[in-house]
Amino acid sequence: MSLGPTTGREFVLTLSCPDRSGLVHAVTGFLVEHSGNIQESQQFDDRLRDRFFMRVHFDVSDPGTSLEDLKSGFAQVAEAYRISWQLYEASTPTRTLIMVSKFGHCLNDLLFRWRTGALNIEVPAIVSNHRDFEPLAESYGIPFHHVPVTRETKPEAEARLLELVDELGIDLVVLARYMQILSNDLCKQLEGRAINIHHSFLPSFKGARPYVQAYERGVKLVGATAHYVTPDLDEGPIIEQDVIRVNHSQGPDSMVALGRDVEAQVLARAVEWHSQSRVMVNGNRTVVFR
Repeated sequence: MSLGPTTGREFVLTLSCPDRSGLVHAVTGFLVEHSGNIQESQQFDDRLRDRFFMRVHFDVSDPGTSLEDLKSGFAQVAEAYRISWQLYEASTPTRTLIMVSKFGHCLNDLLFRWRTGALNIEVPAIVSNHRDFEPLAESYGIPFHHVPVTRETKPEAEARLLELVDELGIDLVVLARYMQILSNDLCKQLEGRAINIHHSFLPSFKGARPYVQAYERGVKLVGATAHYVTPDLDEGPIIEQDVIRVNHSQGPDSMVALGRDVEAQVLARAVEWHSQSRVMVNGNRTVVFR
């Protein structure tokens, strides 16, 4: 069993900026000046966009160096190289609000992984437009918020969601099979901090009973896609995808069960990578430092 990051001594720096010479030297030079020792470093140079991305996990040997000291010091480097950046303690959990409707496989999987320490997140609340999973939330000791949604009440429901995000200091919203379309305004307010999961077939089927449609067309691949939420329905920057093979002997119910397993695994990986700042948005795409 691997040990987690040491509180107050390990940090993660992520950055993106226009590509230019000297960037890596500037970052490593900053770390040397602040008693930093690199544990993991990954970088990507997008030559088509002329954009540089980097993630560095490092520890600091000087007990007198604080997170504020590091941020203050790196701000000067960032200004010189026009860097967009984030710097935080590696042990800090991501405060995550989970939304669900009537399918609980992704919710149940995330809660189990959180409880067993597989995900470095906190779950201050579960929000649903139905009460089906209130007992599950109670079994984990997590406050459950029933927020019904109708065509008439949708603005009020979304306003309540934003209230919870602000009140609870939420870093990430996870749509764990939450079967409501978010408004364009809400998508924009949650940009880069809301993840959705949905099935993905080859060929693709939308609407009601997609697994029945897939069965009737003899689909051979069942998959899932986790992506950031945008106003373009199910078309946000993709974080993770996976597929499994099915064959003629498997009926719709079997395909549903297999699809749910894939959805849960793909969403869990997306949440894990986001919580570790391994995902960086690059236009309509993502850079994922796995």
